[in-house]
Amino acid sequence: MTWIMTGLIWFVQIVHYPMFARVGRDEFTTYEQIHQQRTTWVVLPAMSIELGTGLWLLIQPPDGVPFIWLLINFALLIGIWGSTFLLQVPHHRQLQAGFDREAHLRLTRSNWLRTALWSVRGVLLLVLLLHAHS
Repeated sequence: MTWIMTGLIWFVQIVHYPMFARVGRDEFTTYEQIHQQRTTWVVLPAMSIELGTGLWLLIQPPDGVPFIWLLINFALLIGIWGSTFLLQVPHHRQLQAGFDREAHLRLTRSNWLRTALWSVRGVLLLVLLLHAHS
């Protein structure tokens, strides 16, 4: 699930968010509303699964994996959720009123944090997988 979300966040960062500026002012409010609804259908279940499995790893740590790595993994998840609800969601809410260049820039720039966190988490999970039961 994490690598799906990592790929998705890179797509959003490089392709999707930059294209917001090309939607057109007249259509943007409707576009933003539809974007939020449909994106939530995709990302909320995936993010919830990630959070659940991250918590499960803390409760049932696999053999051969240092517990600190599991704590770092969970901290990355908290960072992703925090960034989502404290940074990106408020920017999207501001954009619901209509396209605003500054809000769009803040959204795109702040999303680099999630992009980095998911990327680091993806690499960490590969390392965890290699160390489990070894």
